[in-house]
Amino acid sequence: MITAYALTREAARPPRTVEELRGYLQAALEVEHLTIPVYMTGMYTIRPGTNRPAQDTIRSVVLEEMLHLTLAANLLNAVGGTPDVAHPGFVAGYPARLPFSDPSLPPIPLRHFSPRALDTFMLIERPRSFVPPDPGATGWTSIGQFYDFIRQGLIDLEHARREDHRQGRADTSTLFTGPPERQVGPEDFYNSGGEVFAVTDLKSALLAVEVISDQGEGVADTIWDSDDLHFGEERQVAHYFRFKEIRAGRRYGRHDLPRTEPSGPLVDVTWDDAYPILGDTKVSQYPPRSQVRRQAEVFNERYAYLLTLLDMAFTGVPAAMHHAVPVMLELRDLAQRLYRNPHPDPDRAREGYHASPTFELVGDHFEAARTRAAETLQAPPAATQESTP
Repeated sequence: MITAYALTREAARPPRTVEELRGYLQAALEVEHLTIPVYMTGMYTIRPGTNRPAQDTIRSVVLEEMLHLTLAANLLNAVGGTPDVAHPGFVAGYPARLPFSDPSLPPIPLRHFSPRALDTFMLIERPRSFVPPDPGATGWTSIGQFYDFIRQGLIDLEHARREDHRQGRADTSTLFTGPPERQVGPEDFYNSGGEVFAVTDLKSALLAVEVISDQGEGVADTIWDSDDLHFGEERQVAHYFRFKEIRAGRRYGRHDLPRTEPSGPLVDVTWDDAYPILGDTKVSQYPPRSQVRRQAEVFNERYAYLLTLLDMAFTGVPAAMHHAVPVMLELRDLAQRLYRNPHPDPDRAREGYHASPTFELVGDHFEAARTRAAETLQAPPAATQESTP
């Protein structure tokens, strides 16, 4: 397994070796995944039939985070690494620290749909231009800055490899020697959230980094992502600004700027229409043999299955990606079933809290998931699932 390098002052810089680059890209997988349970919790705690604009917005970001996860895997495969997303250590215990981030960034909690949850979402996605330079930082202070390090590392190491090859010090003239069959392409990716593409050279690698950064924080210090330029899709605001629209209760206008408040149409947001949860709840706090505990255990089992399918898709079986959509739909239903239950602790229930998924995964979950995934991929293909999480 590729491990992220220890967080030191030296982590606030581009990678200097191919092995370091692979470590950074494995960390990128962890960063992209860490956001998904956070955003899923905000989305699925919305009471059915309410806050539809907010729910649609958060869902659009979750789908794009899945795209980012896939592009990061393509990047790692392209430079000869092996993505590793199906093991207990990949799923952070919440509140969780973002890998390689500076200690000034607080741990990221799971929160129900609320102003505080949107503040957390915006902290994750904040543009690098919003963060004052800190020469004493010991890690990155925005995800955009982290990808800047990766981008510069790709450029420097590719140029160094070409020079080494020219001087007879390297067998190949490029970093991008990974097996092409491990690339997840548009024929394998599902539904929406942007276009996935194979990473085969420096040009496509830099495009992957650009797409990830622009969708999160906006292109060239604007509120807009670059999907219209790269994929011919409708122009839309980047993740940070989508979350700001929910938080402010108003859409951005065509001429609004990153540091101004949204000035467009109102967005109907009702903060009380959510199931309050305690984001640090553990399965062990639910009564043994209770229905709520079993539902929480099943959720964790199915989440391990989702990660196992993704791991297979990223390590040589791209078709496994097609099976992820039904699992994401099942996770949505399992989560919402849990949220409808009062918290099993009577004191917490009186305070208005509800049961919730815990995202606690152990080795046994993945062992069972690998067996099931192998059986699923051997079975005849089912009809395409058109619904979305």
